[in-house]
Amino acid sequence: MDKTQHIDSTLLENYIEKSGLKIGFIVNKLGISRQSFDMKRKGNTPFRASEVYVVCDLLKISESDKSKIFCPKG
Repeated sequence: MDKTQHIDSTLLENYIEKSGLKIGFIVNKLGISRQSFDMKRKGNTPFRASEVYVVCDLLKISESDKSKIFCPKG
């Protein structure tokens, strides 16, 4: 079973940068380690649905960009 996830990390990084939030704050809200978050950002391990919800809420990610980030085509 493939455990990777296609992530548009560039778009996600843009949202993180625009938000002004620190990665430490984001991972604390997610309840995961910085290393786990980095693995998820790179698509090496999948984000859980609950984590996607928290990330989108924290970073104010629109519904259309949510699809682009977490389910990009290609």
